[in-house]
Amino acid sequence: MGKGSKRKHQKKIDESIDSESETQSQGLSTLLDPPKPKKARKVVPDSDLCLVGPPIAPAEARQRWPHRYQSKNKVKKQAVIEASNDEENEVLQAKNHYVEAIVDGCGYKLGDNAYVKAEDGNLDYIARIVEFFETVDQEPFFKAQWFYRAEDTVINKDNAHLIDKRRVFLSDIHDDNPLNCIISKVEIAEIAPDNDSAAKESRIPDSGLYYNMKYSLQHLTFKNIFTEISKKDSGTSSVVSSECGSNNTSSEVQRFDNSQKYLLDLYSGCGAMSTGLCMGASLAGIKLVTKWAVDINSFACKSLQWNHPETKVRNEAAEDFLCLLKEWEKLCQKFSLLELNKPSETVSSETGEEDDDDDDGQGCEEEKEQEQEKERQDDSSSEDSSEEFEVERLLDICFGDPDKAKKRGLYFKVRWKGYDKSYDTWEPIEGLSNCEERLKEFVSKGYKSNILPLPGSVYFICGGPPCQGVSGFNRFRNSNAPLEDVKNKQLVVYMDTIEHLKPRYVLMENVVDILKFAKGFLGQYAVGRLVSMNYQARMGMMAAGSYGVPQFRMRVFLWGSHPSEKLPQYPLPTHEVFSRGGVPNEFEEIHVTYDKKDSCQLESALTLADAISDLPQVNNDESRDQRNYGTT
Repeated sequence: MGKGSKRKHQKKIDESIDSESETQSQGLSTLLDPPKPKKARKVVPDSDLCLVGPPIAPAEARQRWPHRYQSKNKVKKQAVIEASNDEENEVLQAKNHYVEAIVDGCGYKLGDNAYVKAEDGNLDYIARIVEFFETVDQEPFFKAQWFYRAEDTVINKDNAHLIDKRRVFLSDIHDDNPLNCIISKVEIAEIAPDNDSAAKESRIPDSGLYYNMKYSLQHLTFKNIFTEISKKDSGTSSVVSSECGSNNTSSEVQRFDNSQKYLLDLYSGCGAMSTGLCMGASLAGIKLVTKWAVDINSFACKSLQWNHPETKVRNEAAEDFLCLLKEWEKLCQKFSLLELNKPSETVSSETGEEDDDDDDGQGCEEEKEQEQEKERQDDSSSEDSSEEFEVERLLDICFGDPDKAKKRGLYFKVRWKGYDKSYDTWEPIEGLSNCEERLKEFVSKGYKSNILPLPGSVYFICGGPPCQGVSGFNRFRNSNAPLEDVKNKQLVVYMDTIEHLKPRYVLMENVVDILKFAKGFLGQYAVGRLVSMNYQARMGMMAAGSYGVPQFRMRVFLWGSHPSEKLPQYPLPTHEVFSRGGVPNEFEEIHVTYDKKDSCQLESALTLADAISDLPQVNNDESRDQRNYGTT
């Protein structure tokens, strides 16, 4: 290749890199600065439009809205942004304030909700009226507190289908608009998120809009509104209902007391994430225990089991584990175990190979008679068959293809009567039709010892679903349909597991590329799935070096919490950090850091030398395999 051709080739590479960087930047902008209502467009003046009733007494108006009475000019620069997160830094000055107004012959009061005129071709905005006032030059205005549709939030239009179309989110964004921007009145019900679906439907007005969460741009937070609305600007209150679906029934959600609370670690690796969570929880007086861990890497599972013998570690794919959980629930229902009391969280025994305890579960007499009759029928039909082996007991359970026979399904590990463990085999459930009693024994013991989690028995799920499909090192990423890429499948499995088990808390960790790739589609999807399940959600980006780790390592953390729980905050940095070029502006809303105006004294940044400088020196002729710290 000549020099000219080489230069052309390099130019193409540079252009490709620039194009990809621009695409990623646009994706970040879409994710972190989603479309939101701006000041509504002024419509043609209407003669049937006015502020009505006597104005609010001047002393009261000045007390409630002091920023409106600071100048005789129409507009005054706002020195300090209001606590209500108003976007404007210019404040319209008022002559009078009012409680009511009329627009197109329809009366409006403070606290009413209304459609507000949007740009041509767009859906009208939705707002709560929190202020009526007349400017110093006698123009009627109202102050709007905006509601967001799902597509206006971080969930975005590509994942808005995950959310009920009738559901909106109250924002903390306010701004001023001409009174004639109001189109029509709309009823929006405030729905309590922890009641049943029937109650929700009975509370939703004919207009079909409701809300049960507030949306904030800081950390892209969806947070519950627990109390009835009683705004200082409004004498009205809202109705209360629920959006929880039929899958979230009271029988599934377990109340957690001061006893041990169970954690499931998905994609656990060696268990670092769950170990840290349990240590942190203990500092807060919470007895959080890693009860179950799942990972496809056998070496990681062995390491975790060695360090945490109390944990039930499963070496299998997460999708097989989810299928197993669904089958396990069916088995518990089959033997009427879920109709009894919930399994005790303090039970420490596990069902293992050497467990010879008797069966404590008892079925009804009618069920026993049916089983005995079935066994007699099976015995009579197999009198002429060849030799049959008798099942002594069942040892374990899994879903998949343990014998690599290309037949996936539910399998049990069988100990055969008269044979030792070297003859143990995995048998499909279809082949155990004559072993109903043995099956019942195993399920009853497993239920009591919590060998597998059931819906409502898990307090916390943590994990970092691998998303190789978003990695910048992957040259074959599917940016048009990320979820169709098998490499991104685990994010769906992770969310499906949450939906099935309904934990109280969720913490997901992932690489920053989850926000960059495909305009942040996968990050939007993760938030959308949590919110669709009525979980509160919050997204933050944290650098490990900011917490005393001798490396930068920026990661994204997504919190989720049950409607009845408090949504956790992110811990603020404790150390300085050697960052790689600083944090891009696109990440400002979710970057976990101190406010610029706050002054704080952080610990010095740690380096690799701080981590390994105390290791003993190793020479080329070293013959020892192990050395102790501080030895020569």
